[in-house]
Amino acid sequence: MTSFLVLFVLVLLSIAIWQLTKIYDLTQIGQASDDSQIANDNDNKVNGYLMFAFLVFIYLTTIFCIVKYGDLPLMDSSASEHGKEVDQLMWISMILIFFVQTITQALLHYFAFKYRGKKGQKATYFADNNKLEFIWSSIPAVVLAVLIFYGLYAWTDIMFVDEDEDTIVVELYAKQFGWEARYSGKDNVLGKANVRYIEGVNTLGVDLADPNAQDDIVVNELHLPKGKRVVFKIRSQDVLHSAYMPHFRAQMNCVPGMVTQFSFIPTVTTEDMRANEDMIEKVARINKIREKKSAKLVAEGKTALDPYTFNYLLLCNKICGASHYNMQMKVVVESPEEFKAWLKDKPTLVQAVKTANASPEASEQSENKNDSTTAKNDTTVIASVEMK
Repeated sequence: MTSFLVLFVLVLLSIAIWQLTKIYDLTQIGQASDDSQIANDNDNKVNGYLMFAFLVFIYLTTIFCIVKYGDLPLMDSSASEHGKEVDQLMWISMILIFFVQTITQALLHYFAFKYRGKKGQKATYFADNNKLEFIWSSIPAVVLAVLIFYGLYAWTDIMFVDEDEDTIVVELYAKQFGWEARYSGKDNVLGKANVRYIEGVNTLGVDLADPNAQDDIVVNELHLPKGKRVVFKIRSQDVLHSAYMPHFRAQMNCVPGMVTQFSFIPTVTTEDMRANEDMIEKVARINKIREKKSAKLVAEGKTALDPYTFNYLLLCNKICGASHYNMQMKVVVESPEEFKAWLKDKPTLVQAVKTANASPEASEQSENKNDSTTAKNDTTVIASVEMK
């Protein structure tokens, strides 16, 4: 692959040098002759037809991509309450772009052919036309204004929420190259945090002296209850990341030194999404590709790939370093009852720190006690055997 790229660059460089040489020849005074490289009527006619050929190429490529890859985007798989509104805005934008692109490209290539250079033909000087400029300026302005106001309305509806008792507050903590999540506990308030407090198992830098931090729970797998609004407080430990959950139509930058926020209501559980017909088809297609790859790996004496199973994922959508591609966290959407049962068994961060900070002396005494008990039991067993 590297050799091909090097060869490709060399070919392009050669073409560039060749074109520069032609430009130099054209700039030389008195060099015009029958073999001159100055375009004539036939050259302009050929270029005009080539413009039409390129127009056909654009349209055929567009049609091919729609037919071949039209089912790959995550359309009709929204798993959040606001996702349908985002999808609707996306569809409107794409339809408008497709319509405008089709018309403008046709006009562009048609005029390039119609007004191609001809011997003796001169361009008409056209100073201005206020009516025409008003039309072609006002139409895009009105369309863009409608899209912008629609987008602002949707954005406001997503971002400005009241953190009431029925809202779950979760922190997403990004760092090279992984994610951690912190649940606010029964008080529904996250404790204060600062990178200066990072030590040992306290990898999020939570201020353990803060009363609101006493019931905070830190996990490496994100669970969300269906039908409950979740407010995400997002932080970064090192560089600029981006919390991206495509199926929930959610994305927000993770900026070092500040807390950003995003909120949504999950509407489709993981199990329900796995049972979706479109998702079943996509999973089958992915596993077919993995099977071919596994066959090659096995032939090379390597381990085969595991079958793919759909899971929601929290991804990083910023190129944050060498392992950016691997920065992801599993997201599980389940019923509120299942969510409460899962969260109930999780120890708080304060408990985890206390366990990790248990005194070495106490651990050593405990080990000695266990060794003594084991020795005593062994002696008892031996004595019992001898008595028998």
